[in-house]
Amino acid sequence: MSGVNLEVRLGRLALRNPVMTASGTFGGSGREFAPYADLSALGAIVVKTITPRPRKGNPPPRTHETAAGMLNSIGLMNPGFEGWVREVLPALAGCGTTVVINIGGETVEEYFDLASRLDGLPGLSAVEVNISCPNIAAGGACPAQDPAMTERVIAGVLSRTRLPVIAKLSPNVADVTVIARAAEAAGADAVSLVNTFLGTALDWRRRRPVFRNIVAGLSGPAIKPMALWLVYRTARAVRIPVIGIGGIMTATDAMEFLLAGATAVQVGTANFVSPTAAVRIAAELPGLLAEAGAASVEEYRGSLRMEGA
Repeated sequence: MSGVNLEVRLGRLALRNPVMTASGTFGGSGREFAPYADLSALGAIVVKTITPRPRKGNPPPRTHETAAGMLNSIGLMNPGFEGWVREVLPALAGCGTTVVINIGGETVEEYFDLASRLDGLPGLSAVEVNISCPNIAAGGACPAQDPAMTERVIAGVLSRTRLPVIAKLSPNVADVTVIARAAEAAGADAVSLVNTFLGTALDWRRRRPVFRNIVAGLSGPAIKPMALWLVYRTARAVRIPVIGIGGIMTATDAMEFLLAGATAVQVGTANFVSPTAAVRIAAELPGLLAEAGAASVEEYRGSLRMEGA
């Protein structure tokens, strides 16, 4: 099994293996998981979304368990960019794996401002652009819901940093492949999908919504079939690498996303269930790839056989 090549490339970004952590699911920096898991075994850590200014996030409750997953309404709580550089970035030093910063903004200009401040920060290898954030100046619409806005944000970020750029896409659109092609046209190194599906939870006894904002984001095993379908479609619609996200709880789940055409995967909700989930998936992948007769991730990726289906 040691002969299986796990290395993958996401445009200009090279990873030792295809297993990444999803933004917002691996603590503030990822170092919180170090006592439980060998972080160097991961392909990359994606930190939680950073915004220009500190955000307190939404009022509690912020999470709610569902039958096959969870709803969250965190509200992008973070210390702001300067606080993150001062308090969190030093904790990532020596983590032993690739670090990807995730940025978000309420306006296009906020994305651009953050991107212009990334070059030269120690230890950062790439930036994932969370274009699922609401654009306040555009009446609350998300860039990921509009191909023209997606292209503008991603192109602008690329022009302001030398880091590889990953566009994180929302599933809450009519056709995610249109948005993916816009990110590709802008020059993105890769796209990651999917972010959470919109959902809600109601307290029928109190006749009130569970979340103050009513709407929340659904993740976990419940969304896996839908996420897998969107990754399959997107991998065939663009030439740039696709990172699959959505309900990946085991190494066999990861194998399905790779088979659908994903070059890498991100593990999210599983981290709340077990702090060793992502590392365990990375450790089990070589055996499953060998069982499939593949000598590398790239050889197996997208090799779905349609005959007899």
